[in-house]
Amino acid sequence: MTALNTGGRLMAPTAPSPARRRTPRRRAGLAGYLFVSGYAILLVAFGIYPTLFAGYLALTNDRGQFTGLNQFVKVIQDYRFGPAFTNILVYLVMWLVILVVLTVVVAVILRSRMKPGLSSVFRFLFYIPGALAGVASVLVWMFMLDPGVSPVSGLLNALGLSTFSQVIAPQSLPVIFVFIAFWTGAGGWIVVMYGALNNIPDEILEAARVDGAGPWKSAWFIQIPMISKWIAYMTILAFAAGTQLFVEPQLLQSASLGRLNPTWSPNQLAYVLAFQFGDFNGAAAVSIFLLAIGLVGAGILVTRSGLFKAGDE
Repeated sequence: MTALNTGGRLMAPTAPSPARRRTPRRRAGLAGYLFVSGYAILLVAFGIYPTLFAGYLALTNDRGQFTGLNQFVKVIQDYRFGPAFTNILVYLVMWLVILVVLTVVVAVILRSRMKPGLSSVFRFLFYIPGALAGVASVLVWMFMLDPGVSPVSGLLNALGLSTFSQVIAPQSLPVIFVFIAFWTGAGGWIVVMYGALNNIPDEILEAARVDGAGPWKSAWFIQIPMISKWIAYMTILAFAAGTQLFVEPQLLQSASLGRLNPTWSPNQLAYVLAFQFGDFNGAAAVSIFLLAIGLVGAGILVTRSGLFKAGDE
Protein backbone atom coordinates (compact mmCIF):
# COMPACT_ATOMS: atom_id res chain seq x y z
CA MET A 1 0.00 0.00 0.00
CA THR A 2 1.07 3.58 -0.61
CA ALA A 3 0.01 6.95 0.71
CA LEU A 4 0.31 10.62 -0.35
CA ASN A 5 2.36 12.99 1.76
CA THR A 6 1.61 16.70 2.03
CA GLY A 7 3.69 17.45 -1.07
CA GLY A 8 1.68 15.14 -3.28
CA ARG A 9 4.41 12.51 -3.51
CA LEU A 10 3.71 8.82 -3.03
CA MET A 11 5.21 7.36 0.12
CA ALA A 12 4.96 3.95 1.80
CA PRO A 13 2.83 3.98 4.96
CA THR A 14 4.75 3.89 8.17
CA ALA A 15 4.44 0.55 10.03
CA PRO A 16 3.55 0.76 13.72
CA SER A 17 6.53 0.41 15.97
CA PRO A 18 7.06 -2.87 17.87
CA ALA A 19 6.47 -1.00 21.13
CA ARG A 20 3.02 0.11 19.94
CA ARG A 21 2.13 -3.43 18.86
CA ARG A 22 3.13 -4.84 22.22
CA THR A 23 1.17 -2.31 24.29
CA PRO A 24 -2.37 -3.69 23.59
CA ARG A 25 -1.16 -7.24 24.19
CA ARG A 26 0.54 -6.20 27.40
CA ARG A 27 -2.63 -4.48 28.59
CA ALA A 28 -4.71 -7.53 27.72
CA GLY A 29 -2.27 -9.73 29.63
CA LEU A 30 -2.42 -7.49 32.68
CA ALA A 31 -6.21 -7.50 32.55
CA GLY A 32 -6.19 -11.29 32.47
CA TYR A 33 -3.90 -11.49 35.49
CA LEU A 34 -6.12 -8.99 37.29
CA PHE A 35 -9.24 -11.07 36.65
CA VAL A 36 -7.70 -14.31 37.95
CA SER A 37 -5.86 -12.71 40.86
CA GLY A 38 -8.90 -12.73 43.15
CA TYR A 39 -9.51 -16.43 42.60
CA ALA A 40 -5.80 -17.21 42.91
CA ILE A 41 -5.58 -15.43 46.27
CA LEU A 42 -8.61 -17.28 47.63
CA LEU A 43 -7.29 -20.58 46.24
CA VAL A 44 -3.99 -20.13 48.05
CA ALA A 45 -5.61 -18.90 51.28
CA PHE A 46 -8.41 -21.46 51.54
CA GLY A 47 -7.19 -24.32 49.37
CA ILE A 48 -3.45 -24.73 48.99
CA TYR A 49 -2.38 -23.41 52.40
CA PRO A 50 -4.88 -25.54 54.40
CA THR A 51 -3.82 -28.59 52.39
CA LEU A 52 -0.14 -27.99 53.12
CA PHE A 53 -0.90 -27.34 56.78
CA ALA A 54 -2.92 -30.58 56.97
CA GLY A 55 0.04 -32.40 55.45
CA TYR A 56 2.29 -30.89 58.11
CA LEU A 57 -0.08 -31.94 60.92
CA ALA A 58 -0.36 -35.45 59.50
CA LEU A 59 3.42 -35.86 59.61
CA THR A 60 3.91 -34.49 63.14
CA ASN A 61 2.52 -35.03 66.62
CA ASP A 62 0.76 -32.59 68.94
CA ARG A 63 4.16 -31.19 69.99
CA GLY A 64 5.19 -30.47 66.41
CA GLN A 65 7.72 -33.32 66.29
CA PHE A 66 8.13 -35.15 63.01
CA THR A 67 6.65 -38.65 63.25
CA GLY A 68 6.67 -39.79 59.63
CA LEU A 69 3.70 -41.98 58.76
CA ASN A 70 2.75 -42.75 62.35
CA GLN A 71 -0.45 -40.68 62.19
CA PHE A 72 -1.59 -42.53 59.08
CA VAL A 73 -0.88 -45.90 60.69
CA LYS A 74 -2.73 -44.82 63.83
CA VAL A 75 -5.93 -43.81 62.01
CA ILE A 76 -5.87 -46.93 59.83
CA GLN A 77 -5.75 -49.06 62.97
CA ASP A 78 -8.70 -47.13 64.45
CA TYR A 79 -11.73 -49.45 64.51
CA ARG A 80 -13.88 -46.66 63.01
CA PHE A 81 -11.65 -46.09 59.97
CA GLY A 82 -12.64 -49.15 57.92
CA PRO A 83 -16.42 -48.85 58.37
CA ALA A 84 -16.35 -45.11 57.57
CA PHE A 85 -14.50 -45.59 54.29
CA THR A 86 -16.61 -48.64 53.42
CA ASN A 87 -19.77 -46.58 53.93
CA ILE A 88 -18.50 -43.81 51.68
CA LEU A 89 -17.45 -46.34 49.01
CA VAL A 90 -20.93 -47.90 48.90
CA TYR A 91 -22.49 -44.45 48.77
CA LEU A 92 -20.16 -43.29 45.97
CA VAL A 93 -20.86 -46.31 43.76
CA MET A 94 -24.62 -45.89 44.08
CA TRP A 95 -24.48 -42.10 43.77
CA LEU A 96 -22.29 -41.97 40.66
CA VAL A 97 -24.16 -44.70 38.78
CA ILE A 98 -27.57 -43.17 39.47
CA LEU A 99 -26.37 -39.62 38.78
CA VAL A 100 -24.70 -40.40 35.45
CA VAL A 101 -27.42 -42.68 34.11
CA LEU A 102 -30.48 -40.68 35.12
CA THR A 103 -28.99 -37.26 34.42
CA VAL A 104 -27.95 -38.17 30.89
CA VAL A 105 -31.21 -40.02 30.14
CA VAL A 106 -33.36 -37.13 31.38
CA ALA A 107 -31.26 -34.59 29.44
CA VAL A 108 -31.60 -36.62 26.23
CA ILE A 109 -35.38 -36.89 26.71
CA LEU A 110 -35.70 -33.16 27.36
CA ARG A 111 -33.57 -32.34 24.30
CA SER A 112 -34.92 -34.83 21.78
CA ARG A 113 -38.35 -35.98 22.89
CA MET A 114 -40.03 -32.84 24.25
CA LYS A 115 -41.15 -29.57 22.79
CA PRO A 116 -38.87 -26.64 23.72
CA GLY A 117 -41.48 -24.91 25.88
CA LEU A 118 -42.31 -27.99 27.93
CA SER A 119 -38.62 -28.84 28.17
CA SER A 120 -37.89 -25.39 29.63
CA VAL A 121 -40.56 -25.87 32.29
CA PHE A 122 -39.13 -29.22 33.37
CA ARG A 123 -35.55 -27.91 33.44
CA PHE A 124 -36.68 -25.10 35.71
CA LEU A 125 -38.52 -27.50 38.02
CA PHE A 126 -35.52 -29.83 38.18
CA TYR A 127 -33.22 -26.95 39.04
CA ILE A 128 -35.31 -25.55 41.94
CA PRO A 129 -34.07 -28.05 44.61
CA GLY A 130 -30.48 -27.14 43.76
CA ALA A 131 -31.19 -23.53 44.69
CA LEU A 132 -31.71 -24.58 48.30
CA ALA A 133 -28.78 -24.61 50.68
CA GLY A 134 -27.50 -28.07 51.58
CA VAL A 135 -28.66 -27.83 55.19
CA ALA A 136 -32.16 -26.73 54.13
CA SER A 137 -32.39 -29.66 51.72
CA VAL A 138 -31.47 -32.13 54.44
CA LEU A 139 -34.09 -30.61 56.76
CA VAL A 140 -36.72 -31.03 54.05
CA TRP A 141 -35.78 -34.68 53.68
CA MET A 142 -35.84 -35.21 57.45
CA PHE A 143 -39.45 -34.05 57.33
CA MET A 144 -40.18 -36.35 54.39
CA LEU A 145 -38.59 -39.38 56.07
CA ASP A 146 -40.47 -39.11 59.35
CA PRO A 147 -43.58 -41.33 59.02
CA GLY A 148 -45.36 -39.30 61.70
CA VAL A 149 -45.43 -36.08 59.65
CA SER A 150 -44.38 -37.07 56.14
CA PRO A 151 -46.83 -36.45 53.27
CA VAL A 152 -45.77 -39.86 51.91
CA SER A 153 -46.31 -41.66 55.22
CA GLY A 154 -48.66 -44.09 53.48
CA LEU A 155 -45.83 -45.23 51.22
CA LEU A 156 -43.44 -45.53 54.16
CA ASN A 157 -45.98 -47.55 56.13
CA ALA A 158 -46.55 -49.80 53.14
CA LEU A 159 -42.83 -50.51 53.15
CA GLY A 160 -43.05 -51.50 56.81
CA LEU A 161 -41.48 -48.28 58.08
CA SER A 162 -43.62 -46.82 60.82
CA THR A 163 -41.01 -44.91 62.83
CA PHE A 164 -38.17 -42.55 62.02
CA SER A 165 -35.69 -44.98 63.59
CA GLN A 166 -36.75 -47.72 61.17
CA VAL A 167 -36.35 -45.38 58.21
CA ILE A 168 -32.80 -44.39 59.15
CA ALA A 169 -31.61 -47.92 59.88
CA PRO A 170 -27.89 -48.36 59.03
CA GLN A 171 -28.56 -50.47 55.93
CA SER A 172 -30.83 -47.75 54.54
CA LEU A 173 -28.48 -44.81 55.01
CA PRO A 174 -26.56 -45.04 51.70
CA VAL A 175 -29.87 -45.07 49.80
CA ILE A 176 -31.21 -42.12 51.79
CA PHE A 177 -28.06 -40.07 51.21
CA VAL A 178 -28.14 -40.88 47.49
CA PHE A 179 -31.75 -39.67 47.29
CA ILE A 180 -30.84 -36.44 49.07
CA ALA A 181 -27.78 -35.85 46.89
CA PHE A 182 -29.67 -36.57 43.68
CA TRP A 183 -32.58 -34.34 44.64
CA THR A 184 -30.27 -31.41 45.41
CA GLY A 185 -27.61 -31.82 42.74
CA ALA A 186 -29.03 -33.57 39.70
CA GLY A 187 -31.10 -30.65 38.44
CA GLY A 188 -28.10 -28.45 37.82
CA TRP A 189 -26.30 -31.23 35.99
CA ILE A 190 -29.37 -31.92 33.84
CA VAL A 191 -29.20 -28.30 32.70
CA VAL A 192 -25.48 -28.68 31.94
CA MET A 193 -26.00 -31.91 29.98
CA TYR A 194 -28.87 -30.29 28.08
CA GLY A 195 -26.59 -27.43 27.09
CA ALA A 196 -23.92 -29.89 25.96
CA LEU A 197 -26.49 -31.71 23.80
CA ASN A 198 -27.48 -28.38 22.24
CA ASN A 199 -23.92 -28.04 20.91
CA ILE A 200 -24.37 -31.08 18.68
CA PRO A 201 -25.12 -29.83 15.13
CA ASP A 202 -28.61 -30.66 13.94
CA GLU A 203 -27.11 -31.83 10.63
CA ILE A 204 -25.49 -34.79 12.38
CA LEU A 205 -28.74 -35.90 14.00
CA GLU A 206 -30.63 -35.37 10.75
CA ALA A 207 -28.10 -37.54 8.90
CA ALA A 208 -28.60 -40.25 11.52
CA ARG A 209 -32.35 -40.10 11.01
CA VAL A 210 -31.91 -40.38 7.24
CA ASP A 211 -29.75 -43.46 7.80
CA GLY A 212 -32.57 -45.04 9.79
CA ALA A 213 -31.36 -44.44 13.35
CA GLY A 214 -34.19 -44.01 15.82
CA PRO A 215 -34.13 -41.65 18.81
CA TRP A 216 -32.49 -44.11 21.18
CA LYS A 217 -29.86 -45.26 18.70
CA SER A 218 -29.05 -41.64 17.96
CA ALA A 219 -28.71 -41.02 21.67
CA TRP A 220 -26.53 -44.07 22.31
CA PHE A 221 -24.25 -43.85 19.29
CA ILE A 222 -24.13 -40.10 18.62
CA GLN A 223 -25.33 -37.83 21.40
CA ILE A 224 -23.83 -39.57 24.43
CA PRO A 225 -20.39 -40.14 22.82
CA MET A 226 -20.27 -36.50 21.74
CA ILE A 227 -20.88 -35.25 25.29
CA SER A 228 -18.63 -37.85 26.93
CA LYS A 229 -16.20 -35.19 28.18
CA TRP A 230 -19.02 -33.35 29.90
CA ILE A 231 -20.11 -36.62 31.51
CA ALA A 232 -16.53 -37.19 32.71
CA TYR A 233 -16.40 -33.65 34.08
CA MET A 234 -19.66 -34.20 35.98
CA THR A 235 -18.39 -37.52 37.34
CA ILE A 236 -15.15 -35.99 38.61
CA LEU A 237 -16.91 -33.21 40.50
CA ALA A 238 -19.60 -35.56 41.85
CA PHE A 239 -16.92 -38.01 42.99
CA ALA A 240 -14.98 -35.27 44.78
CA ALA A 241 -18.13 -33.96 46.46
CA GLY A 242 -19.26 -37.45 47.42
CA THR A 243 -16.06 -38.24 49.31
CA GLN A 244 -16.69 -35.13 51.45
CA LEU A 245 -20.11 -36.28 52.69
CA PHE A 246 -20.70 -34.66 56.08
CA VAL A 247 -23.78 -32.44 56.40
CA GLU A 248 -26.36 -35.14 55.67
CA PRO A 249 -25.20 -37.82 58.14
CA GLN A 250 -24.30 -35.21 60.75
CA LEU A 251 -27.75 -33.62 60.71
CA LEU A 252 -29.51 -36.98 60.69
CA GLN A 253 -27.34 -38.06 63.60
CA SER A 254 -28.41 -34.99 65.56
CA ALA A 255 -32.07 -35.30 64.59
CA SER A 256 -32.19 -38.94 65.60
CA LEU A 257 -30.79 -38.06 69.06
CA GLY A 258 -27.66 -40.09 68.54
CA ARG A 259 -29.17 -43.18 66.92
CA LEU A 260 -26.81 -42.84 63.95
CA ASN A 261 -23.13 -43.63 64.12
CA PRO A 262 -21.34 -40.27 64.66
CA THR A 263 -18.43 -41.50 62.51
CA TRP A 264 -20.50 -42.86 59.61
CA SER A 265 -18.41 -41.00 57.00
CA PRO A 266 -14.67 -40.21 56.95
CA ASN A 267 -15.38 -36.50 57.33
CA GLN A 268 -17.38 -37.24 60.46
CA LEU A 269 -14.53 -39.36 61.77
CA ALA A 270 -12.11 -36.46 61.20
CA TYR A 271 -14.55 -34.11 62.95
CA VAL A 272 -14.85 -36.39 65.98
CA LEU A 273 -11.08 -36.85 66.21
CA ALA A 274 -10.45 -33.11 66.02
CA PHE A 275 -13.22 -31.61 68.13
CA GLN A 276 -14.11 -34.38 70.58
CA PHE A 277 -10.71 -35.91 71.22
CA GLY A 278 -8.47 -32.97 70.28
CA ASP A 279 -6.52 -35.16 67.87
CA PHE A 280 -5.99 -32.66 65.06
CA ASN A 281 -3.03 -34.65 63.73
CA GLY A 282 -5.13 -37.78 63.28
CA ALA A 283 -7.93 -35.74 61.73
CA ALA A 284 -5.42 -34.27 59.28
CA ALA A 285 -4.29 -37.77 58.36
CA VAL A 286 -7.90 -38.74 57.56
CA SER A 287 -8.25 -35.62 55.40
CA ILE A 288 -5.07 -36.53 53.50
CA PHE A 289 -6.51 -39.98 52.83
CA LEU A 290 -9.63 -38.32 51.39
CA LEU A 291 -7.49 -35.98 49.29
CA ALA A 292 -5.49 -38.91 47.92
CA ILE A 293 -8.66 -40.83 47.02
CA GLY A 294 -10.07 -37.77 45.25
CA LEU A 295 -6.86 -37.13 43.30
CA VAL A 296 -6.51 -40.77 42.24
CA GLY A 297 -10.14 -40.98 41.18
CA ALA A 298 -9.93 -37.70 39.24
CA GLY A 299 -6.67 -38.79 37.60
CA ILE A 300 -8.19 -42.06 36.40
CA LEU A 301 -11.26 -40.32 35.00
CA VAL A 302 -9.23 -37.60 33.28
CA THR A 303 -6.81 -40.02 31.61
CA ARG A 304 -9.48 -42.50 30.60
CA SER A 305 -11.84 -39.89 29.18
CA GLY A 306 -9.24 -37.65 27.54
CA LEU A 307 -10.93 -34.69 29.21
CA PHE A 308 -8.12 -32.23 28.52
CA LYS A 309 -7.20 -33.45 25.05
CA ALA A 310 -7.75 -30.80 22.38
CA GLY A 311 -8.49 -31.09 18.72
CA ASP A 312 -10.50 -34.32 18.75
CA GLU A 313 -13.96 -32.83 18.98
